Amino acid sequence: MDRTFVMVKPDGVQRGLVGEIVTRLEAKGFKLVAARFEKLPETRVNEHYKEHLSKPFFPAMKSYIMGGPCFLMVWEGKNVVSIVRKMIGATNPQEAAPGTVRGDFGIDIGRNVIHASDSPESAAREIGIHFKSEEVFTYTRIDESVLYEY
Repeated sequence: MDRTFVMVKPDGVQRGLVGEIVTRLEAKGFKLVAARFEKLPETRVNEHYKEHLSKPFFPAMKSYIMGGPCFLMVWEGKNVVSIVRKMIGATNPQEAAPGTVRGDFGIDIGRNVIHASDSPESAAREIGIHFKSEEVFTYTRIDESVLYEY
């Protein structure tokens, strides 16, 4: 099974969308294997968004991400990275399809509710930034035999 990193950003937390997002991912059949609610420290924000450090929008984005608590998660499932990206929608909520998280709940690109890894490599890197290996669990969901063709 594949794993991906998902983060409900401060605007999503403050708007009470954590439960809705978890419900959508669980209903799809993905398995939550790690989760934590926290206000991110600057060192981890810089590491997570290192490809954006020199971009003009980074200081405002960093201030926003550090401005309130986030809900960090690791999800597991077949093709979970690409499927979750489709479920959350385009980065710009104005371009996100209805039925996606950003299409249903986002308005502004700077407050787009959620982050999800964009590749298996990014997922591995981001999970490693935010979770220790012993914080990510392995278990079998009771419905896995009806979700997957083995």
